Order: sequence, then C-alpha cells, then structure tokens
Amino acid sequence: MEDREAPAQAHNLLGQKTAPQSRRVDNALTRTLRSCCVIPQRYVLGVMGLLGVCNAYTMRVCLNLAITQMVRLNKTSKAHVDENACPSDDVINNVTTIVAEKPYAIFDWDQSTQGLILSGFYYGYAATQVPGGYLAEKFGGKWTLGVGLLSTALFTFLTPIVIRVGGATWLFILRVLQGMGEGPTMPALMIMLARWVPPHERSFQGALVFGGAQIGNIFGSFMSGILLADGRDWAYVFYFFGGFGILWFILWSLLCYSTPNTHPYISKKELTYLNNNVTTAENQSAKDPVPWKSILRSAPVWALVCAAVGHDWGYYTMVTDLPKYSHDVLKYNIATTGTLTALPYIAMWVCSFLFGLVCDVCIKKGWHTIKTGRIIHTTIAATGPAICIILASYAGCDRTAAMVYFVLSMALMGGFYSGMKVNALDLAPNYAGTLTSLVNTTSTFAGIVTPYLIGLMTPNSTLVEWRGAFWVCFAVLVGTNVVYCIWADGKQQWWDDVRQFGYPPGWKHGPLIKENIPKQPESIRLADPKEVY
Repeated sequence: MEDREAPAQAHNLLGQKTAPQSRRVDNALTRTLRSCCVIPQRYVLGVMGLLGVCNAYTMRVCLNLAITQMVRLNKTSKAHVDENACPSDDVINNVTTIVAEKPYAIFDWDQSTQGLILSGFYYGYAATQVPGGYLAEKFGGKWTLGVGLLSTALFTFLTPIVIRVGGATWLFILRVLQGMGEGPTMPALMIMLARWVPPHERSFQGALVFGGAQIGNIFGSFMSGILLADGRDWAYVFYFFGGFGILWFILWSLLCYSTPNTHPYISKKELTYLNNNVTTAENQSAKDPVPWKSILRSAPVWALVCAAVGHDWGYYTMVTDLPKYSHDVLKYNIATTGTLTALPYIAMWVCSFLFGLVCDVCIKKGWHTIKTGRIIHTTIAATGPAICIILASYAGCDRTAAMVYFVLSMALMGGFYSGMKVNALDLAPNYAGTLTSLVNTTSTFAGIVTPYLIGLMTPNSTLVEWRGAFWVCFAVLVGTNVVYCIWADGKQQWWDDVRQFGYPPGWKHGPLIKENIPKQPESIRLADPKEVY
C-alpha cells in the first residue's frame, strides 16, 4: 500500500490532482516494474537522451561526408594549380584520379552550391526552436522530442529517392524539413532535465546527455566512412541512419516520460528525492505567460546567446567542413577521412565528462561559484579551440600535426557542456525550454552562415583559402567569449519565479504574471548559488 500511495503523495507536494495518477499506477504490472527498477530513472533518461542527441547528430552530419562521394570533381591541372597542394592518397604516377573512382558521383555541384545545401538544415532548425520550446513546456518534452526526431529519421531514409528525383533543389528543401524536425530537440531536453536533474548533478548529466552530439559525430563519421568505402553507393548512409532513428523512437516511447510524477514505475525513494531537490516553481507559474519583457532585457541571457553563437560557429566549422578539409586539402581517401574525422569527437566526448565532473566537484565543495565555473569552462571551450584551429591551418600538409591540433581543439571544446550549455538551467529552470529555444534560434544562424561562407571563401578548396576561413572562426570564438565573461551569471533570475523573488527596484515594464504581487524592497536578494546545495 505504501508503494501505491507514493506517487500520489508526491503529486500533493506540487498541488496537482492525484487520483488519475494513483489509478494509473495501482496495478500489478507497475508495482512489479517499480520493484525491479534498480537503475534510477533520471539516469535512464540521461542515457536515452544521449542516444537521442546521438541520433539527431548522425542524421545531421551524414550528408557532410556523403556529399564528397555524390559530387564529381572534374578538376584537372589546367583548371587550377595550387602550389601548396598536399599529396593525395589517390594519386598514382603523379596523375590525379577523377570520376572513375566515384561510380556514384552523379552531380556537378560547385562549392557554393554544396555549402548552400549543407546550410539548408539550419534554416529549418532555427525555425522550430521557439515553437518546439513552447510545445515542450505545454505538452511535455517526451512527445515533442520523440515525434520531431521520428520525422527527421523518415526524411533521412527518403533522402536518396528525393535527391535522384529532384536534385539539389529538392535536397535543399528536404534538409530544411529535417532541420524543422530536429529543432525541438534541445529545448525539449532542457525542459526534461530541468524537471529531472537536481542542480548539483547538472554538469555531469549535461555532459552525459549533450555528449551524445559527439557520439553522433563519431558514429556518423566512422560508419559513413565504412559504408562509403570501396566505391559503395552513398544511399546506404541515409538508409542506415534513418533506420537507426526509427529504432530509437520506439525505445524512447517505452522508457522515458516528461516528468518524474508522470513516470508510472519510478521508485518511491527517487521520486521523493527529486521532488525535494529539483528547483522548480509552484505549479501555478506554469499558467503564466513567458516573461519575454524581462528575458529580452536580461544581460546574462544575451551573454549566453553571444557565447552560443561563438561556440556554434566554431563547432559547425568543424562538424560541417572538417570532412571536406580532410578530403580536399589533406587529401585523405574517403575511408580514412571517415575514421580521422571521428577522432576529434571522441576526444570531445571523453573530455566533456572530465570537465563535468571537475565542475560539479568544485561547486559542491565551494571552491568556486556556479557563475565562476560556467565562465572557466566556457573560456576553455572557446579560446582553446580557437588557438588550435589556427595552428592546424599553419601545419600545412603535415597531416599528423594538423589532426593532433584538430583533436586537441575538440577536446578542449568539451568544456562547453559544463559551461554555457547548462547555464540556461541555472538562469531559468522554469523557462529552460523557452530560454534554450531563444539561444539556439540565434546561434543556429552560425550553422546557416558558416557552411555557405566557407564555400565562398574556399572556391578551390586550397590550404591558403581554408586558413582565411579559420582566422574568421578564431575571431568569432574569442570575441564572443569576452562578452560572456563580462555579463554571465549563475543564479536563478528573478523573472523565472516572480512569486518568490519579486520585481527588482525600478521595474517599470508592467506585471509578468497574471496576478499582481508587490514589488520587493531593494534589500531583497536572489538565490545564492551555494544555498542551492
């Protein structure tokens, strides 16, 4: 009887109706599942979230490598002479092999067209960030995320058919639709983590879940290289990753739920622990409108947006264009390109856990505040890669040195997950989805601009042209990090829970909630980061 009543009691703590939940879990199957539930469900969510992000990124990046085998490179010595060109794995008797090595290369797309196609995904991705955050906050993250990724999986599976029928135009439209399906991914995950993860576990859980991006890049690059080796049809890449996405959706539907209190077989111990430790406002705040007036006037929010733009510029430069750089400039063959492109993401994934553990330990022991931790790790993730990517470009045709710098660059970028990536949960646990959607919508423009700009800057894909593109990346990473260091914050903002914190002195922009509450005296203080723990 005690187990039956646990979910209902937890619901009462939040002022929610308990009868429907009690009736739903009061059966033999759920009691059995609950008794067998050895692994805490927040970690099950973490692993499935990791696989979901992995799934999203494999479908996002598989075209980056496949396009090198879809396009004819009718490039001869008469067309362009690059005195800095690197020797090729595919050069025999000093004669560059051409179309014969790519039996399925049936398209004549120039570099700017390829850049436009690769950027198409991010148009759709930006368009559904805010709607995705709204839907996740209103209906829960489970189905918002799940249905979105399922649609992307189906579109990925259909990609070869669409390309052969409609060419570049239809492929661009399909990539936009794929981006629209993935748009709600990060806002929905942020909302679920805000409901499931206590503050002192966020750095590690953030590294676990969002580290799925690196698993996706590793898995996507490695498997694409294998599937494309020996002149195989590039269509296999899209069939494989589309099928992987559909399989993930089935498991997600069965194992994960939007909140602990809607989970049918979470243990009583874990449910009580989460209800006592997860920072969320009272249930009535869910009925309030999103406080856009205060969000758009918040300096920490814009610092977060700026840092995200810088990170995404550097990250998308690596994700979208490293396969092209390895293949076109360093002259690796396609199988080697797939393997080597995966190495930087392995380094980033491993280091993201190390940075996350270090950050959590330092905060728990009081060695530094949340704000300081976020700034330290964001700076590591911005300035370190900026320096390494420049060193890689000046390594010239020294393949070993170039790849070492690229690997080190992405390893340092692993600090991003325990830095600014989880900062939205610090600033606004109750509006994490909305804030994440705002941040991602703005930063996604880097994904739109970067591939197209690099395509324009590297028409002949030479080493000197790519060096210029990397200098632009350096400037963006360092400049945006300076802004973040000045205005970043690690405290829950007053507008996230006006009922608790009140309005700041001098607020003249009207009420943010449906019922007016008095302004707090100037002496009121916001939550101290140390008190969260």
